[in-house]
Amino acid sequence: MTLDILTPEKKLYSGDATLVQLPGVDGLFEILDKHAPIISALGNGTVKVKSASGDKNFTISGGFVECLNNKVIVCAEGGKAQ
Repeated sequence: MTLDILTPEKKLYSGDATLVQLPGVDGLFEILDKHAPIISALGNGTVKVKSASGDKNFTISGGFVECLNNKVIVCAEGGKAQ
């Protein structure tokens, strides 16, 4: 699947991913390849990205995520790479 992690200031990540773990407002959840369509609010926490090129972590402060047609878009209010 493809993944974009965006903030108002910059794009934190753009590329392929095999798994994305996200801090939902009610707890952590994961999106895997070919996940069903979903839109969800996000809380403060860490976004963990697993891909063929290695694992990456990003700290975000709220936002939302959309998954549709094997593309995941994370729109965060703020964030940075760890």
